[in-house]
Amino acid sequence: MAFEPPRRLVRALGETAPDGDDWLEKLPAAFQQAVALRELTVERVQVPGGRSSLVVLVRQADAAPAVLKLAPPRARPESERAALAHWDGLGAVQLLDPPPSTPGVLLLERLHPDVSVRSLPEAKALLEAAGTLRRLWVEPPDGHTFETVAERTGRQAGAMRASAAADAEVAPLVDAALAAREELLAGPPEHRLLHGTFRQSKVLSGERMPWLAVGPDPVVGECAFDLARLVRDRVEDLIASPSGAATTRRRVKRLAESLDVDQERLRGWTLFRAVESGVRALRVGRSTDAELLLEFAGWL
Repeated sequence: MAFEPPRRLVRALGETAPDGDDWLEKLPAAFQQAVALRELTVERVQVPGGRSSLVVLVRQADAAPAVLKLAPPRARPESERAALAHWDGLGAVQLLDPPPSTPGVLLLERLHPDVSVRSLPEAKALLEAAGTLRRLWVEPPDGHTFETVAERTGRQAGAMRASAAADAEVAPLVDAALAAREELLAGPPEHRLLHGTFRQSKVLSGERMPWLAVGPDPVVGECAFDLARLVRDRVEDLIASPSGAATTRRRVKRLAESLDVDQERLRGWTLFRAVESGVRALRVGRSTDAELLLEFAGWL
């Protein structure tokens, strides 16, 4: 088939590509090799697709539907593979590729790629997404090499400090977010395997179970960190609403109570993650996204 990676993927990877990175240039050949090695029949590239990987709908040699996913090393695909193997289909998409596997290539159970929990009314979507997330919070495997919340947010904190030094307007929010991080890391209440980048669009309809999570960037730490990203889902609708600030506070309370997470810890991680995403959006020139995220953070 004629191959062209989705524009969304090209644009997103271009924003974060290190000097000399040639993954996109090598992607067509890697894609053809992955298809041939597994004797797959290609149906179509998923468009608009994700921001960190190529997702292709395929058929296996026995005509069973599947999804082929190719991701660059900086998207940590091997960490995703390890998490999916550990969950073994409980709450998350099933990994189909047996070892030994090709680095950066995953063969996955086919879900309904165009039907996410985001298609539901907001209250129902939050309920279903939260229920899915709860199933993922398990003990990490012995001897795991997953990044910890402290390690990941430590890297992010360095970039946030640099942004604050260069932009006085965001400095107060960055200071508040970094202070919240320090306090939260002083006494994490649990040590669980987390999805890492969970939101409504990461929960797809399936045949085996009604809703299953996809696209983890797994991390080990406390559950409130994972839930924090869900709090700001549909942020554009929250910002557009006259009662957006009040709705956000109610959402923090409702999600914390429904998943037995400390409300103040959830608020703190929601603040940190919103500010981190906002200053990162500023850094790569996505000013509209940055404005939405930083206004949202100001409500917390």
